[in-house]
Amino acid sequence: MPRGRKSRAGRQASFTDILIPDKLYFRIGEVSELTETKPYVLRYWETEFPQLQPERKSGHRLYRRKDVETVFAIKRLLYDEGFTIEGARKHLSGHTEESKDDKALQRSALNGMHLKAIKRELESILTILSRKS
Repeated sequence: MPRGRKSRAGRQASFTDILIPDKLYFRIGEVSELTETKPYVLRYWETEFPQLQPERKSGHRLYRRKDVETVFAIKRLLYDEGFTIEGARKHLSGHTEESKDDKALQRSALNGMHLKAIKRELESILTILSRKS
């Protein structure tokens, strides 16, 4: 069951409702607290999502604001939208060969349907014109 933050009114708050502090860097504990995600999960996601690459200085992970936003996006995709890790990874990368192929197939199918409709329309016009002659 997806977990989210509860607002004062008791409703589930969306991830966009959560205010990310205006800081340059966040430690893993702060990100864990903000996103309500365990630190070991964040470390695991780093191995699974190339988009999530916090800097490492003196042995500490330092997340930038975009990394925190990426964590929220990953959490939303996995917990709220039911994506698998692989599906979420592909969704975040935004350019998968599979989705390009799917779009091309959809376009060609639509083009084929449009051509058939045009052909039927032209045949009906030809029939009408041949009756008048």
